[in-house]
Amino acid sequence: MSHHQDSAAAKQDPRLDISDVYLFKGQNGTVLVMNTNPVSADKGFHPEALYEFHIDTDDDAVQDLTFRFGFLAAEPDGRQAWVLERLTGAEATDRNASGALLASGRTEEIVTTPGGVKAFVGRAGDPFYLDGTVITAVLTALQSGAPVDLSEFDPQRASNIFAGTNVTAIVLEVPDELIGSETIGLWATTALDDHHGGWLQINRCATPLVSTLFDVTEAGFDDYNATDPHDDLANYGDLVRRKVASLVSANDTHSDPEGYGAATRDILFPDVLRYQVGTEAGFGAKVRNGRGLTESAPEAMFEIVLNAPVTMGLDAGDATGTLRAEFPYLSEPA
Repeated sequence: MSHHQDSAAAKQDPRLDISDVYLFKGQNGTVLVMNTNPVSADKGFHPEALYEFHIDTDDDAVQDLTFRFGFLAAEPDGRQAWVLERLTGAEATDRNASGALLASGRTEEIVTTPGGVKAFVGRAGDPFYLDGTVITAVLTALQSGAPVDLSEFDPQRASNIFAGTNVTAIVLEVPDELIGSETIGLWATTALDDHHGGWLQINRCATPLVSTLFDVTEAGFDDYNATDPHDDLANYGDLVRRKVASLVSANDTHSDPEGYGAATRDILFPDVLRYQVGTEAGFGAKVRNGRGLTESAPEAMFEIVLNAPVTMGLDAGDATGTLRAEFPYLSEPA
């Protein structure tokens, strides 16, 4: 439930559903991870869709660099051929533009190019972990502006509702010089060919749990996933400010609820993962720098919106499988 099956179009075709995005320092460069098709991971990638990593290098929430994956239809053995392009400048925002070919391969194999780019596309264990009772309590309080009621939660019986589940992952490690900036903002999207010369953006993901925690349709926009980060403050800023202010007021966790709501709005939007290239990643309530594969992103988000810690009694050991020390870093599928 970071972004697991959270938009109507993604629910209709789970291949287009981005569950999580990760951004961290790898062994040989910067690692970008887009996990899709959560829970089942048995449908592969849509052959008429684009799977894109967007990178903002000048802090205006508009992509200056895009790494784009496209796929062919599945072969008889279920595997799919893919190509990876790099697009810069105006082309980075144009889904009809052609970029520089970086790599190509087939799913379930690791590809390493002479230029040091590494890519893996295929099934993996889901590193996300979340207790269902806790997320329900926080969601209920946030939606109604009420105290968080954890009376039904027993830490001794905490369990990860995504334990033993898989994702179809895109894992890309690129030399830092291919990014070309010391500080970046990252988000991922899927877009489907509309067969009329355009593209329909189906899903986007960066900060974990944003669209799960906030009912963004209340703001008057049909689909948060179809919009872009540079419009987030205008589209959803007031909604988040009001909901957070109401929550901290009901829970008496801040002396200035309105001020805290505004501060939280500015933390969450634009919805991008900010990262200092070449440094250790970490996603916490107080400090965020990219997002690694092990930290408890839900607990960080709960504390951000509530201004008080909420523990789930879980850690990375409760996620599916065992993370690999080397590329592609994610665990083997369950």
